[in-house]
Amino acid sequence: MASIGKIARRSFVIGSAAIAGGVAFGVYAARRPFDNPVLDDLADGAASFNPWVIVDHENITLVAPHADKGQGIFSAQAALIAEELDVDLDQVEISFGMPDKAYYNGALTDALAGYPLYDNSAAAGRVRGVLGGIVKLAFPMMTTGGSSAIPDSYDKLRRAGATARETLKLAASQQSGVPVDQLRTTRGAVILPGGTQIAYTALASLAATIAPVTDTPLRDPQDWKIVGKPQQRVDMVGKVTGTLDYGIDFRTGGMLHATIKVNPRQGGTMHSYDASAAETMPGVRKILPITGGVAVVADNTWRAFQAADAIVCDWGDAPYPAEQDAHWEHLAGIFNADHLNAEARVEGDVDTAEGEAITAEYRSPYLAHAPLEPLNATILVTDDRVDIWTGHQIQMMAEQKVADITGHDVENVHLHNMFIGGSFGHRLEFDFVKQAAEIANQMRGTAIQMTYSREEDFAHDFPRHITMGRGVAKHKDGKVTALDVQIAGQSVMRSQMGRMGFNLPGPDTQLHEGAWDAPMFNLPNLRVRSYRTEALAPVSSWRAVGAGPNVFIYETLLDEAIHAAGADPLHERIRLMGHDVSVKVLEAVGDMCGWNGANLGENRGRGVAYGFSFGVAVATVVEVTNTPAGIRLDHVWLAADVGKVIDPVNLENIAQGGTVFGLGHAINCEITYADGMAEQSNYHAHDGMRMWQCPPITFRALQNNPVIRGFGEPPVPPSAPALGNAIFAATGQRIREMPFNKHIAFV
Repeated sequence: MASIGKIARRSFVIGSAAIAGGVAFGVYAARRPFDNPVLDDLADGAASFNPWVIVDHENITLVAPHADKGQGIFSAQAALIAEELDVDLDQVEISFGMPDKAYYNGALTDALAGYPLYDNSAAAGRVRGVLGGIVKLAFPMMTTGGSSAIPDSYDKLRRAGATARETLKLAASQQSGVPVDQLRTTRGAVILPGGTQIAYTALASLAATIAPVTDTPLRDPQDWKIVGKPQQRVDMVGKVTGTLDYGIDFRTGGMLHATIKVNPRQGGTMHSYDASAAETMPGVRKILPITGGVAVVADNTWRAFQAADAIVCDWGDAPYPAEQDAHWEHLAGIFNADHLNAEARVEGDVDTAEGEAITAEYRSPYLAHAPLEPLNATILVTDDRVDIWTGHQIQMMAEQKVADITGHDVENVHLHNMFIGGSFGHRLEFDFVKQAAEIANQMRGTAIQMTYSREEDFAHDFPRHITMGRGVAKHKDGKVTALDVQIAGQSVMRSQMGRMGFNLPGPDTQLHEGAWDAPMFNLPNLRVRSYRTEALAPVSSWRAVGAGPNVFIYETLLDEAIHAAGADPLHERIRLMGHDVSVKVLEAVGDMCGWNGANLGENRGRGVAYGFSFGVAVATVVEVTNTPAGIRLDHVWLAADVGKVIDPVNLENIAQGGTVFGLGHAINCEITYADGMAEQSNYHAHDGMRMWQCPPITFRALQNNPVIRGFGEPPVPPSAPALGNAIFAATGQRIREMPFNKHIAFV
């Protein structure tokens, strides 16, 4: 394991420099909480003990600032606060709150420290702590992403609830004269020794005059009433009845609707346009220029879409290769020292390792985010302020981008975050918010709701990066002895952060994520190298980012080596694994499916794959049958360990949904370029898994991980290789390129 530390020192040069920086900033300053933004506009008689809890004479309001993209974090945040505050979720109002640095994400930097997330050593903890303190002070990032919302929320929101509870008890003590240690709480009330109840709302005015009680222990998990128990998400009724408001549902008086038409060659210019036909169409109010294209403002969205289609544009060329084949050819040419991103992991010596060698090349395509809710934002610009209604994952930066366009001070720009109908990484981008701001700024005093058509959404997505992997594996005496993994692709972080206005120092760890940090400590010879280019299409974070394509490369190569060695795919993975949490996950999935290594019979097969991403070990087994019409998926089992489980029902839903997402994209989806434009324009050409294709999915959650982790992304990476390995077991056909439907049929 010693060589794993190399990537830490090469990635972000944090070692002694980071510690020095931490001293310069001051440890106390780094740990000190930000001011409570709720106090700025707090009503008379209301109390707020921290940024997450507000109590007035009528209501208890919990602030859940992480963006909810369908993953259930809105409900989970409220549950964490409510557990310690001692309220039930039907007693409170829940709000996304307003963007503020007080809601900075303290867990987001864990993965940036250069240590794999299974490394919980003191050294790793010190570096993560110092790096987190520096980032908090220099750039407090309020963001939702990287499966970090639960790790960020777990301690701080429980402490927020406990602080509010104990402060309300102190207020009750002062009002009643009963010592605090004789008081208890339940369902939003303080209980006096005789059984008299004083509602929290009745204590608000007095509690507002008391300094918050911050030194209070958290409850033992054995005493939890909400957290860890099956829950009904607080947004569920609204979703199933169609009454929950997403950004696209927002309405306000006098609002007009808009859409955009921008060069379908990402980053290309517009030479000219002819809008004469569009200007006379029904409902059209204005045709406006925006950066890189043109916008249509109309009295409803459909009329705006129709008018945009009628505009004739002369577009410039793409700033990347126009044809898809050239993208693959470019990647094939960067496996050299000039493009080396990082030699991320070196164990033993793969070049001199004994054993028979096999070689292979793997390809993962561009993929669209394609969320069900098209990108949209509603913006009202006046001379004094700007209001934005949309769903976004980096709210404060979205406010800054809009302020830069309108010329307002950022303090006068207010983003009202809303529920998001899917993101998968696209709501980390700012293009749609900036375009809406450009339109609204030209029509001050009128609220403008800008919505992408589905075709515009596909054309202007920043897709998942394209990846080529080359591997050499060796085996001897029935055992895998060496893996040499090389990965070439675009730097997701350089592309994405460049659009945010930042430069990425050092290597991009996402280029080898999911491969360099696979905890197979019993594999004597392992080398993982990554190669970087910025010459291809602009890309962005896509659900599981680098781990998605890299686990496919790693686990398919490993499976090929295991089969060549004549070993059992599950048992050899367990033998190679030197990480107890991961071993138990693999053993669990084997127990769930009754894995015994036996042949399932002609045209049937099982495949297993393991993925480690975002600190979570996941093992997936897929069972298939090769029918005369094609491959049928019969059953999927997966086990995972996230540490403490907040809501077992929602966790299972995420496990199943992430598996369907991973399998569907592996089977059907890719984005390809022709004449510089994405050829796939809608779901008919980028087809997820259909319900009739979906197999039963059985899930088991383990809780051996000493650190709590998020689960929005980890189910995705092992899905594709598990399916590919199952297809090989059933047919003898090894598929090394996604989507699989280019090589085999599915039913």
